Amino acid sequence: MAEVPSVEVITTAAVHLMSAAAVKCGLAEGPEAREHLDLAEARVLIGALAGLVTAAAPDIGNQHARALRDGLRSLQLAFREASVVPDPPGQGPGERLTGPVR
Repeated sequence: MAEVPSVEVITTAAVHLMSAAAVKCGLAEGPEAREHLDLAEARVLIGALAGLVTAAAPDIGNQHARALRDGLRSLQLAFREASVVPDPPGQGPGERLTGPVR
């Protein structure tokens, strides 16, 4: 761990949060994907991801931050699409940190 650059630790943590959130948004592959849909859990994971990306962005460089923001935005949109009653703009998961996602 001592040899691993901080940007790698941060991006690895972000990828884990993204993967878990994608599964909870019902985006897993295979016929059982919808069985894992859990929007309450997805909301928590996306919120945590938004916090990590927002806090780390100034320190990890634009290239890494842009990729993480793109992944976060995709998850926020997937969450909105999976919701029967979508949150009002600006109140979806992580949007208090990222602003409204459209």
